[in-house]
Amino acid sequence: MTELTKTNLFKVNDSKPETPMDKTTRVVRQMVDEESEQRQAKNSRLRNARLEREANTPPETKVSAGSKPRRSKAVSTQ
Repeated sequence: MTELTKTNLFKVNDSKPETPMDKTTRVVRQMVDEESEQRQAKNSRLRNARLEREANTPPETKVSAGSKPRRSKAVSTQ
């Protein structure tokens, strides 16, 4: 009987090599994930800046729109 060693006891399951399509998919997913992280960071930074700006500025008082005089309608000359 043959002697059992690591090399002949456990079979190494070689995964099939990465196809060009698999490589492209992996690279594109990585790029999309990076862009998504950058977009989320930018959005949260801008949101925090907007909220801080809104908290620091006093609310504006609204001017009544009814204070303007109304124009009279033009009279037709027929």
